[in-house]
Amino acid sequence: QLMSDHFKPGMIPARIGTERDRLIHRITGVSDPYAENKRRSNALALKLLPKVEEFISNFKPGYERFRKACIASIVGNTIEFDVPGHIFIPEKLVELVQKTMLVVDRTPEIYELLQRSKSVLFLTDNAGEIAFDTILVKEIRQLGPKVTVAVKSSPMLDDALLSDAYKVGMEKVADKIVTTGSNSVGLFLEEASKEFRKYWQASELILAKGMGYYETLTEINLEKPTANLLTAKCNPVAQSVSVERESSLALLL
Repeated sequence: QLMSDHFKPGMIPARIGTERDRLIHRITGVSDPYAENKRRSNALALKLLPKVEEFISNFKPGYERFRKACIASIVGNTIEFDVPGHIFIPEKLVELVQKTMLVVDRTPEIYELLQRSKSVLFLTDNAGEIAFDTILVKEIRQLGPKVTVAVKSSPMLDDALLSDAYKVGMEKVADKIVTTGSNSVGLFLEEASKEFRKYWQASELILAKGMGYYETLTEINLEKPTANLLTAKCNPVAQSVSVERESSLALLL
């Protein structure tokens, strides 16, 4: 019945996904069906993190090191469950960080924007992936801005929560960690908490991870520079950017 009501032209896929999973949670009584997947993702990412950090440290501080940190964060976005046709091979993640090329690369502009910004709001995506995000957050802070990292307030798919952020040590590199006040796929500002909207308004640049934020942020009038780092893991997202599926993207929306 929910799909019959919502599946119509103009509906944002992330909204359908959000309402679908909220309904599943209510019917089954299972609040976090991805809990074990998230635990394994965090453990895997933390195991690989030292090797990725070592690779990034080989580059001198500056643009090229920032760009490599972006790539590491984007490769982390491949850690995803239940996207039809998408398969990630844990053993190849470090190699991917070393060899991945950005099909759309707006990192030069993002780098310049960061140098001029005093405050950045970093919107995380999945558990596991958030460990790789710590590298990028650290690099952003070295460029000058204060970084507020936002996670979801309660379970939705394998999206990162506060517990995941602390599990990977995000509090050691970010200036502040907050929640969006919602568990939606991506972001619907009307659902967000007053505290989150305060950071949204105060930030000079938004940096969002993943396809959920791509689906939702492209549907609103963005009043400030907004970067989106992601792997295009499904055909509709890839087609909307005119790239091949599984492409690595650093976008300015």
